[in-house]
Amino acid sequence: MIAATSALSLRLRPLLAAVCLGAAAMLISKPAFARGPEGIADVAEKVIDAVVNISTSQTVELPSDGHSTMPQLPPGSPFSEFFDDFFKHRGGKGGSDLQPHKTTSLGSGFIIDSSGIVVTNNHVIADADEINVILNDGTKIKASIVGIDKKSDLAVLKFKPPHPLTSVKFGDSDKLRIGDWVIAIGNPFSLGGTVTAGIVSAKNRDIANGPYDSYIQTDAAINRGNSGGPLFNLDGEVIGVNTLIISPSGGSIGIGFAVPSKTVAVVVDQLRKYGEFRRGWLGVRIQGVTDEIADSLNVHPARGALVAGVDDKGPAKPAGIEPGDVVVKFDGEDIKDPKDLSRVVADTGVGKQVDVVVIRKGKEETHKVTVGKLEDTDKVQAAVKPKEEHVEKPVTQKALGLDLATLSKDLRGKYKIKDSVKGVVITGVDDSSDAAEKRLSAGDVIVQVAQEAVSTADDINKRIEQLKKSGKKSVLLLVSNADGELRFVALSVQ
Repeated sequence: MIAATSALSLRLRPLLAAVCLGAAAMLISKPAFARGPEGIADVAEKVIDAVVNISTSQTVELPSDGHSTMPQLPPGSPFSEFFDDFFKHRGGKGGSDLQPHKTTSLGSGFIIDSSGIVVTNNHVIADADEINVILNDGTKIKASIVGIDKKSDLAVLKFKPPHPLTSVKFGDSDKLRIGDWVIAIGNPFSLGGTVTAGIVSAKNRDIANGPYDSYIQTDAAINRGNSGGPLFNLDGEVIGVNTLIISPSGGSIGIGFAVPSKTVAVVVDQLRKYGEFRRGWLGVRIQGVTDEIADSLNVHPARGALVAGVDDKGPAKPAGIEPGDVVVKFDGEDIKDPKDLSRVVADTGVGKQVDVVVIRKGKEETHKVTVGKLEDTDKVQAAVKPKEEHVEKPVTQKALGLDLATLSKDLRGKYKIKDSVKGVVITGVDDSSDAAEKRLSAGDVIVQVAQEAVSTADDINKRIEQLKKSGKKSVLLLVSNADGELRFVALSVQ
């Protein structure tokens, strides 16, 4: 028995040795993987001197009544007694002898030109009375603003270098893949020169923070004070500007967002040249293409940006672009949704002639457009719905859950509809109808039905019957608000 056991153990030794070696390899490789790629230390050492801290100060004035406001603390707070004593015994009126004072804040930035050019976030330096750049060696130098762009939340500063500087270059954020390693360097919680690493969690992230959202999402630790700092790839190139985080606690939970370098490079270049960012302008109002709208317009699959209105003074008008066109390609780039069109138009050089491909009545057409310049005053105004008055409604007919009437002088006055608006006015909406779900309301005016103009309720009913007979499941309405702003709404005809 002993001999047999010994022989068996001899036969098993190679297998046991292999198992032990495999386990050892796992134990060795796991910590290596946890540390990330070996190149992180090399990259950090190479670029860290190009990352700076941004220190700002701002004078805070007292309220107009000259009194400061006592902080509102929760009941039973251990600090209540302290604040009561501090505020109630400084003048007897909530600290009326307090004077205007300065507040300071800290952020991050990075040097892109050894002559002293720094990129940061606009919100880091907004409303500052004084801006200072603090180099990695602790040197503090006063800086001035070259230009800012609020919509992309970017700013360019300049300062006089006290000695030769290290600068960094932009990489191509379009080449990033989800899962690629990235490195963030900045000034979290005023600690300065802090390096963190993670991966690209997502690209082209829209978090409804602005009209041109297309963020890189990363799980690299980003905290307060990191704003304006660079996000590097493993080649030491800046592929994003760390801008904001999502965090219930105020600290990093692994969801951070950076403006991609493709956007940053274009904005920075124009801020350095002109002191402002000259955004391209097409002169159209756009909306998304839902499945219902796509079916009505014979756009398959549903994609693109639907033109709801064309500015009479914009570049799209002379190019022949019309309401109802669906933009599917702009200057060679595919347009999947309205955000795509907004971003690509904004980044296009003013005065450049581009090809715009639209789908009109199921067929593609190409229009040449000379891109204009978006002015700051050109803002999309929210449609203001007039309050519905409880008066007798001059209803002529019903259709699609709507009470409809021919426009008259009295109805224009009641709903404050501009004279330039033509069509059939909605005077009531069935609360259980598809129209109510699509937020149609009294005072809206139906301008077109299935891309044909209408002037009476009878026109609308005839068009609907035609569509039903042709097998259509929905009808596309072009609707105007009282101010003449247009939008498309698809309603079920079943």
